[in-house]
Amino acid sequence: MTALLEVENLSVAYGAIEAVRDISFAVGEGQIVSLIGSNGAGKTTTLRTISGLLRPLTGAIRFEGKPIESLAAHTILELGVAHCPEGRRLFGRMTVAENLQLGAYVRKDAGVAADMERVYELFPVLGERRNQKAGLFSGGEQQMLAIGRAMMSKPRLLMLDEPSMGLSPIMTQRIFDTIKELQSQGTTILLVEQNALAALALSDRGYVIDLGRTTLEGPGHDLLADERVRAAYLGDA
Repeated sequence: MTALLEVENLSVAYGAIEAVRDISFAVGEGQIVSLIGSNGAGKTTTLRTISGLLRPLTGAIRFEGKPIESLAAHTILELGVAHCPEGRRLFGRMTVAENLQLGAYVRKDAGVAADMERVYELFPVLGERRNQKAGLFSGGEQQMLAIGRAMMSKPRLLMLDEPSMGLSPIMTQRIFDTIKELQSQGTTILLVEQNALAALALSDRGYVIDLGRTTLEGPGHDLLADERVRAAYLGDA
């Protein structure tokens, strides 16, 4: 399968603290790929670097075979890489519709209105409450809006950082069902998720990140069966 995104020997630091050390992985076009690991492993830092919010110390990031590690964040977004960050980062005093419109700010085509309707079809509650302020929504509804806002840039690669954080089991399942549906519609997904069981069950491929390094990789179902992964991340003795 053709690699849409390639990360090679990536290292990133916050001042003197190296958060990511020599990470390498690839995301095939049309795949769901998960990065799993404990808190502080470097997963969020990796996504922030791919999206241009951080600059790497060393290493390469290629999207469609072209280097993007030195590009500005808005340019990377224009190329088709969207980042739905941890914590949702919505504009709470703005309405659902206004948040979605902001997600499309880099677009110059005439399909924005149609894509907004697509988000409303995907998340009917957003359509029903499109004129209400985002800050009034529940955590699950805000997560739907955050994903919808990222989708409004019409990405080829959607990066999701902890989409199930703080959600009920029912809402978590709904979010993961949506991720699978987005894949079926042609969107490639790079997923960072603390719920390793759900993430790997959903993923075509997974990578285990530990202390800023890639330690294991393989098909999602293979990692689910790996005793090291089960002991460290799935709660098995």
